[in-house]
Amino acid sequence: MDLARSDGYRHLLEQISDTYTHGRVQAVQAVNVHLLDTYWRVGRYIVEYEQAGNIRAEYGRALLSQLARDLGVRHGKGFSRSNLVYMRLLYLRYPISQKPSHQLSWSHYVELLKLDDELERQFYERQAIAERWSVPELKRQKSASLFLRLAVSKDKAGILQLANEGQVIEQPADLLREPYVFEFLKIPEPYRPSETHLETLLCDHLQPFLLELGKGFTFVGRQYRITINNRHYRVDLVFYHRILRCFVLIDLKIDEVEHHDIGQMNLYLGYFAAEENTEGDNPPIGIILTRDKDELLVEYATYQMNSQLFVQKYQLYLPEREELRRELERTLVEAAEGAGLDDNGEWRIENGKSSP
Repeated sequence: MDLARSDGYRHLLEQISDTYTHGRVQAVQAVNVHLLDTYWRVGRYIVEYEQAGNIRAEYGRALLSQLARDLGVRHGKGFSRSNLVYMRLLYLRYPISQKPSHQLSWSHYVELLKLDDELERQFYERQAIAERWSVPELKRQKSASLFLRLAVSKDKAGILQLANEGQVIEQPADLLREPYVFEFLKIPEPYRPSETHLETLLCDHLQPFLLELGKGFTFVGRQYRITINNRHYRVDLVFYHRILRCFVLIDLKIDEVEHHDIGQMNLYLGYFAAEENTEGDNPPIGIILTRDKDELLVEYATYQMNSQLFVQKYQLYLPEREELRRELERTLVEAAEGAGLDDNGEWRIENGKSSP
């Protein structure tokens, strides 16, 4: 009898394998829970020692350095001065009523604690949990200024909601980012790829491209052919969005979008709604990604047209973070002034920090 081929043996093998895998996951989660709780308590002990007056503020650096040396002798790795700095910050920025989520690792929180602005930190924490970002993915979204890009198009209430809840996808407009950033393609300046080359590069880097698009996108195909009256057309990129339950069609433009580009996308949307949608699908969404756009032309070209059609800008390099921050600050300041608040209005962001 060939034991390895018997049904009973294969079932036993699967049982043991599944149990072991599940146990390892639970063990890692348990370790993460205890590690975060331990580091939070270490941070509390340091802060309480400081606040008790045992040392003056200017000796704080010396305290952490001394602790790092002595704890390193007793316990080995894990108590570098840098780690102690972040343990202290963990306690200060996550008081007992807002303790850190055990769904993220210590490495996630080290990245989050590097953010001085509370609004940004809250957003990235919520989003990392919702989209199950790895640490490299969290780093990428921070460096690409995702929060600032999403926030600058919102009013004050929208900014606060974004920080408290993350990006909630409920309607087509919630998918949009302005601009989309494709720095992960590592295209050297001032090289300008053709539309075909850009499409190929995005497909070759599909994982970071999906990360940039956001939660819920699944890839369907590129150069997706549709035929109308024996004429063939091709949509650059087609996705399906699991949350909104609809197709998302993307056309790439390396130059400024023209009115006929908008008409063509509207044609694609009509075709997909009639020919590709199945029961349960919602109307398709069309996004034209362009390097430049004339806002007035887009407004006129989309007059009374499909509300599911959007023209959004993209760029190949990281955005100017401080420029985005200034725009966000301007929105919050205007909101404060509109509410009759003084110069210390709620949630003004100054020098990278938000203050109530």
